[in-house]
Amino acid sequence: MELLHTLCKIHSPSGNEGPIKKFLLDYINKNKSTWKQVPEVYADDEELQDCIILKFGNPRTAVFAHVDSIGFTVRYQNQLVPIGGPDAQSGYKLVGEDNFGPIECELEVNKDHQLFYKFGRPITTGTDLTFKCEFDETEEYVTSCYMDNRLGVYNALKLAEDLTDGVIVFSTWEEHGGGSVPFLAKFIYENWKVRQALIADITWVTDGVHPGKGVVVSMRDRNIPRKAFINKILENATDSGIDFQLEVEGSGSSDGRELQTSPYPFDWCFIGAPEENVHSPYEKVHKHDISCMIDMYKYLMKVL
Repeated sequence: MELLHTLCKIHSPSGNEGPIKKFLLDYINKNKSTWKQVPEVYADDEELQDCIILKFGNPRTAVFAHVDSIGFTVRYQNQLVPIGGPDAQSGYKLVGEDNFGPIECELEVNKDHQLFYKFGRPITTGTDLTFKCEFDETEEYVTSCYMDNRLGVYNALKLAEDLTDGVIVFSTWEEHGGGSVPFLAKFIYENWKVRQALIADITWVTDGVHPGKGVVVSMRDRNIPRKAFINKILENATDSGIDFQLEVEGSGSSDGRELQTSPYPFDWCFIGAPEENVHSPYEKVHKHDISCMIDMYKYLMKVL
């Protein structure tokens, strides 16, 4: 879990994904020669901004994993504005850096649910802050901020080790409304005619989804993917023998939404481990579900 711990510590809220892009490119360039298939790496700042695309062999399916996290932006005085939908409770530790140096401060929420920081000096307006990483691993669970979606990124990097044919896409802005997937979809469809995708993201533990019972295959959330493709996924998931659970929700969204509304004929399915304490500093995922997620992606990318 050392790699996952490292990913969770990287400060890269929506709109400021440069730090994790740099880490990923360094990691990919260092390790790609040991992978079964050395990928073509696309990471041009002008064309792809802070996104990365890895192309392996003759791809049929793409995996999307968003690299950004929720967080907070400093407004004026000691006010904060949320990035995405963070769980906000007084006492949470926040970190960042401005032109005066490193920051470790405390979140304060008043009775009107307005957000503030407590720190020994003013923080420069526009500075982004994220939860302080307090990574904890037990025999059964991993707990940390930003398991959503650093675990999806971790899954994609483990998939890359054995992938021979496919595309891995590291996208941005997902937690705050999206925006990168349309040009990423255009790139991979027009270059390689790939038109089916798996969304490597993290979902919720609910009354129908339980920790330790396997990876989650989502049949729908706020958006509804094409039933024919979901049935194909479920048939192959059953054949795999890997533990999985079904999810049906009426809210929540992912990079799949932008694929569905793009002008390209993408089929997509959200497949990810479930977590407790969503969007808090203490997101908690069962290790069995992590293993099932990685195994399921490796299996599906061979057969789809």
